[in-house]
Amino acid sequence: MIELTLPWPPTVNTYWRNFEGRVLISKKGREYRKAVADQVLIQRANKHIDYAVKVEIKAYRPDRRRRDLDNLLKAIFDSMTHAGVMQDDALIEDLRVYWANEIGGMVKITVEGIE
Repeated sequence: MIELTLPWPPTVNTYWRNFEGRVLISKKGREYRKAVADQVLIQRANKHIDYAVKVEIKAYRPDRRRRDLDNLLKAIFDSMTHAGVMQDDALIEDLRVYWANEIGGMVKITVEGIE
């Protein structure tokens, strides 16, 4: 099992940018990827998982504004894959995402193999 605490991700709306007809990861997205890669190394979570997993994400909003949970996932999973936590986010077969009651501006993630 892997437990990770990661910074608050950019939304899907700010993660991607169109540039000359191509879709690229935005500056915010690249900065987030780097922050996740740093945390994965610090927290020793670069396991390169290659088997089916279940993932639980507890999201601590940075403030009291309303947000959509589904806007968090793409940046988190792409960054975790890029940082070597898992080989592909297609390995996630069971997913639970929920709001924490506290404010904190972070996400706490548990990744566990499925037997």
